[in-house]
Amino acid sequence: MAGGRSLDTIAATSIVTLCLACLHVTSLKSQLFTRLGGLRYTTEPPISYKTLYFDQKIDHFGFLQDGTFKQRYLVADNHWQQPNGPILFYTGNEGDITWFCNNTGFMWEVAEQLGAMLVFAEHRYYGESLPFGQDSYSDVKHLNYLTSEQALADFAVLIQNIKTIVPGAQNSPVIAIGGSYGGMLSSWFRMKYPNIVVGALAASAPIWQFPDMVPCGDFYKIVTQDFAKSGKNCDANIRRSWKAINNVSSSVSGLQWLSEEFSLCSPLKNKNDAVSFKSWLQETWVNLAMVDYPYEANFLQPLPRWPIQKVVCKYLGFDATVSDEQLLHGVAQAAKVYYNYTGNAPCLNTSQTATSSLGALGWFFQACTEMVMPMCTDGVQDMFEPEEWSFQAFSDECNSVFGVRPRADWAGTVYGGKKIGSHSNIIFSNGGLDPWSAGGVTSNISQSLVSIMIPDGAHHLDLRYSNKLDPPSVRAARALELKYFQKWIRCTYRSLRRKF
Repeated sequence: MAGGRSLDTIAATSIVTLCLACLHVTSLKSQLFTRLGGLRYTTEPPISYKTLYFDQKIDHFGFLQDGTFKQRYLVADNHWQQPNGPILFYTGNEGDITWFCNNTGFMWEVAEQLGAMLVFAEHRYYGESLPFGQDSYSDVKHLNYLTSEQALADFAVLIQNIKTIVPGAQNSPVIAIGGSYGGMLSSWFRMKYPNIVVGALAASAPIWQFPDMVPCGDFYKIVTQDFAKSGKNCDANIRRSWKAINNVSSSVSGLQWLSEEFSLCSPLKNKNDAVSFKSWLQETWVNLAMVDYPYEANFLQPLPRWPIQKVVCKYLGFDATVSDEQLLHGVAQAAKVYYNYTGNAPCLNTSQTATSSLGALGWFFQACTEMVMPMCTDGVQDMFEPEEWSFQAFSDECNSVFGVRPRADWAGTVYGGKKIGSHSNIIFSNGGLDPWSAGGVTSNISQSLVSIMIPDGAHHLDLRYSNKLDPPSVRAARALELKYFQKWIRCTYRSLRRKF
């Protein structure tokens, strides 16, 4: 791989690793949180909502394409206080909206206290909201309308429609909420449509993970730090494992041994398979860092509490004298914590790293157009094999896969990059354990552009349901977020009283 992190790696981290791995395309969302796995497990309280559809324009910014599609959205109004009770609006991510709805317990828990209606809007091209139905992913011409700008316009038009058709909602203050890419959207929604939303909570939102905004290696440094502080030699042995894999996979018998040791569904057969296997392992460690929650959870996979410290690193405490086979035996046991904690998986599938509720191919396309998030490793300050970031190599791979080239600086141009001080009423929350905090806003910009840090928090822990094992830092974060919501709502009501 001449330099750039492939689209694969990117997406893998994102949350899913498709078969693009063979293309060596690592774009970068190692990001969003991985995808593609099995059924959703849940122990959370049952929730009830209505599933609705809105005729949304395919193109909000041109006039030749005048078609529409059915945008799915979910509404829960059991606690809504009419008239003009607030609306908490979830800005849908790259996946099925029901999955995000079920995993955003914070909104459900504060709805009654605020007297709020909950709305979860699905992002175009994901879940059931397909602009061209089964043809939506057929070619670049049909994918052309998959952009964050179009998605934000969808949200704005949908809210205006809700306020028009729902009695008592005309003057309801709307607060945007989102996590990860959804958090990026919620912050940008407030920036671009301050007339639509009065404020936004952007949880684990890497709005600065773009070219020339943050160092490309910071993401993987945080992943490494999570393992380094969770057990003696834990990060060092993962760093050593790559060479061990290279050594063992150099023979046919070694490939067979690796396949059996890791209980792989598809045996490794050649050097290319070994390369893809290492990418899969890398994304495994990234995903563990993202979901290192203080209690048993199943956001990407069913996992124990504090999975890295309590379980994974227990298998990686070797000293430097162990053989490659002994080291890799420990690595295999550690990986199985992520993929088979329940003991129900007959084998490990290297083509998936998380839930199937997330949309991998769509994110790949977004990464190849406007979501250009550089990532790199050096093998010294992180525990991964050295891999430089090369925009040209990345662009070439995008062109070979989709026939498009990314606009490296577009996100900074359209959303302001680090020059966002003129905006207001946005909360940026980040967890100290979450590698995505590397590209997040981690200090206050102004009195109304505020950062809430959660030292013991992984990926948008504050948006999850509360749990008796939550650390004090996330309890305090949720309480502060609620206070900001109440402040924004009061300010809106005061303005309405002056107006009328």
